[in-house]
Amino acid sequence: MNKQYLLLLLPLLLSACEQPKEPISPPRPALVMKVGAHTQSESDLVLVGEVKSRYESNVGFRIAGKITARLVDVGAQVKKGQVLATIDANDANLSMQAANADVQAAEANYALAKAELDRQRLLFDKQFISKSALDLREAEFKTSVARLKQVKSQSAVTGNQSNYTKLVADRDGIIAQITAEPGQVVAAGQTVAQIVDYQHIEVLIAVPESRMAALQVGQVAQVKLWANIEKTYQGKVREIAPAANAATRAFDVRIAVLDADQQLKIGMTAGVALGGSETQAIVVPSTALTQDHGQHQVWVIDTQGVASPRTVTSGMFTEHGVEITQGLQAGEMIAVAGVHTLVKGQKVIPQLTSPNMAQATVEGVH
Repeated sequence: MNKQYLLLLLPLLLSACEQPKEPISPPRPALVMKVGAHTQSESDLVLVGEVKSRYESNVGFRIAGKITARLVDVGAQVKKGQVLATIDANDANLSMQAANADVQAAEANYALAKAELDRQRLLFDKQFISKSALDLREAEFKTSVARLKQVKSQSAVTGNQSNYTKLVADRDGIIAQITAEPGQVVAAGQTVAQIVDYQHIEVLIAVPESRMAALQVGQVAQVKLWANIEKTYQGKVREIAPAANAATRAFDVRIAVLDADQQLKIGMTAGVALGGSETQAIVVPSTALTQDHGQHQVWVIDTQGVASPRTVTSGMFTEHGVEITQGLQAGEMIAVAGVHTLVKGQKVIPQLTSPNMAQATVEGVH
């Protein structure tokens, strides 16, 4: 009786152990794109700088004195050698007169020593004097020669100092600043005026160390004044500082303006755009990137339409997307939308994005 009962229950037990098979989900559409290596330009680096001149000379008198006249004003155009100011020349003139007197005295002593030496040589030839007496006269003559050279050199120095009472321009340019007035006593080397050469206009900028690798002398740049943003000036990198500025920790770079005009004034604020370098890179939309356990992943769609995750290494984030440095090859297909809903091994129906993003079809997908 028990055996018959068990035989009746056995089909029921077997049917209860069988699990119902889940229905295979049909392929779902997925927005995809074919990855391609293309030329990517780094965004222009725009920095703010100050308009300066390549040559800005701070000129001053080479001797101390009291300024008696100032012959130029701020903004005046000057030529090389033009007198800018003068100082009291009385002391310098007196020193020059004293030096000239010393020269005349030394010349007289030289003439006397030479005549005396000539007479002593005649007497020595006739054996009227000894050799020691002739040697004494020769020594006196050599001393007079050396003394004459000395006072002539001193007279030349004094004459130069007399000329230093006039402050002259060392180059063509415009007076940008005057720091001394008539009646003021100035020291030697003290700045009296600043001459700016407007023929060589530049913009001084500070470049961060992160962008120094792509910067080189001769690189093209564009310059715009904040006072007139409608006009663009052409420039090029003329000078790159070999060491960072101690205050800003950036590198001072000078941009020569090639087509400078009268609108460029010293001290104006200007923006400088430095073009980035072009590189071959793989860039994908940011929507194609996901994360799993802290690692970036993309969903790769094979030729059969099967999705599978792949770990990649991402680079810079730009307005065009995310740069992928490792993990993807040109020509592979990736999903660009709905990546968080994909499952490994899931089959999808690829739907290509617009022609601007991809120009390809998937082979073998039905």
